Amino acid sequence: MLKTTRDMVMPTAITGSYPRPLWYDQNLDGRSFKAAMGDSMFREQYLDAVAAVINAQEAAGLDIVTDGDSRFDLNVGGKSWFFYPIERLGGLKGHRSTSRGWMGRHGLKPGHILWEVQEAYQPAVVADKLTRGPLEYSAIWQVAQRLTDKPVKFGAICAPGIASMLWDEHYKDDKALVLDLCDIMNAEFRELAAAGCPLIQVEEPRHHGMTTRPDTTDKDLEFQTEAFNRQLVGVDAEVWVHTCWGNPNQQRVYWEVPSYERALPYLLQLDCDVLTFEACSSNGKELALFGKYKTDKKIGIGVINHCNTVVEPPEHVADLIRRALEHIPPERLVVTTDCGFGREGLSRRIAYYKCVSLVEGTNIVRRELGLPEARVRAADASLYFASVDEATDAKRGAPQ
Repeated sequence: MLKTTRDMVMPTAITGSYPRPLWYDQNLDGRSFKAAMGDSMFREQYLDAVAAVINAQEAAGLDIVTDGDSRFDLNVGGKSWFFYPIERLGGLKGHRSTSRGWMGRHGLKPGHILWEVQEAYQPAVVADKLTRGPLEYSAIWQVAQRLTDKPVKFGAICAPGIASMLWDEHYKDDKALVLDLCDIMNAEFRELAAAGCPLIQVEEPRHHGMTTRPDTTDKDLEFQTEAFNRQLVGVDAEVWVHTCWGNPNQQRVYWEVPSYERALPYLLQLDCDVLTFEACSSNGKELALFGKYKTDKKIGIGVINHCNTVVEPPEHVADLIRRALEHIPPERLVVTTDCGFGREGLSRRIAYYKCVSLVEGTNIVRRELGLPEARVRAADASLYFASVDEATDAKRGAPQ
């Protein structure tokens, strides 16, 4: 039986995505995953990439691993996070060339990197009733899980998030469109759970992003809660909900990190076991919020920033965890990253050592609490290379 966070105290994990190996240059390009696995070149690169990503997480000592979202194409600004499902849904036709979205809300113009990212996200046109297509989440998870004895967490964008990247010419009713998408994703998540996936992460409820806009009402947030929970009915797995402030090509959508405060009461109403939040980017300034509300959910805090290339020192990670423990008991704390590492902005080496630092920082606090520590194979590797260097120096007559 694969473990979940019910079996762990202060488990560690990354959000999901991981930088692609440079040699992994194949894309699905809208194909069915199962069909693409019949292509020898794609199959070999995909399997090797997933194995490399999982091995890196195991070597870093993470308790829960992911497949690095390796199904996603190498597109501008993480476009495939939205468009993997969009390219496979029925009822969509072509795209609408538009500049609405972040650019309109943030006053962005050509010459800004986020303008380029948004221009790559041309919304698909809803021309008919939306229907479920070959998302094949269970097959993708099974490929990854057979490569490791650790639980593989499978993450996917939520239905309301998908809806934000569609141009409706059929429903004429935003809520009806969202609810049809929720039923499609619910069927996919239920099938994934039935296949044995122990941890399903449904990503980015729209609550916190919407609360940055002054026209958002309580009724808007109530509908978002109703819709999000509709996806989770009957999903027999541990459900995670991931929230962050975005990761378009490792760029900050909001230079000043916004607050979760208005959204938090609604987020706590989501039917999940674990809620994750950005905390590293804000240096933990909102950790006290988690002491204001009673909940039996586990809270995941990001202790690693996905928007910079600096590897956080383990001591910095440990400090964030200690501050979180002032408001969240250790049995309800999950240690993770602010967001995924993406496919453009970070190298595999940097992502790997961020994972190592995440675990080593957690181990510092585990020692203080008398909890078992995770083995970090990176430390074993450094000892190995040190011994090789010493042996080489000795042969050369170098001072010891």
